[in-house]
Amino acid sequence: MQITNAKFGEGDASYQAVGGVDGLLKLVNVFYDVMEVLPEAKEIRDMHPRNLVVSRDKLFCFLSGWMGGPRLFAEKYGPIAIPRAHAHLVVNEAERDAWLACMKEALEKLDYPEDFKDYLMIQLRVPAERIRLVAKS
Repeated sequence: MQITNAKFGEGDASYQAVGGVDGLLKLVNVFYDVMEVLPEAKEIRDMHPRNLVVSRDKLFCFLSGWMGGPRLFAEKYGPIAIPRAHAHLVVNEAERDAWLACMKEALEKLDYPEDFKDYLMIQLRVPAERIRLVAKS
């Protein structure tokens, strides 16, 4: 996949770069598939319900708006309060890093340009760190 002259983070450039609805669904599904098998992700997988249908949908809806696409999360689930929604969990650096490792592996499995993958990983570290700072440790 080739992306030229994209300014990720501006408008819907990231949403378009991920492939819109279809690309984002694929990324979220690969992310959770990776979480199921990555040994270092066992603890964060155990924080999720056995059935991941709602978890997948919530991440999809959140990332859609976060990437400049439709703001699906607020429409479907209400206001976004990511750190507060995770405050009941124990999230330390290991859990934050495991989540990011799942996303990195998911991105590697998909055909995105390196600059887009690098951009996403840098940007996703921000909400992941906010969750760590708020969650019980």
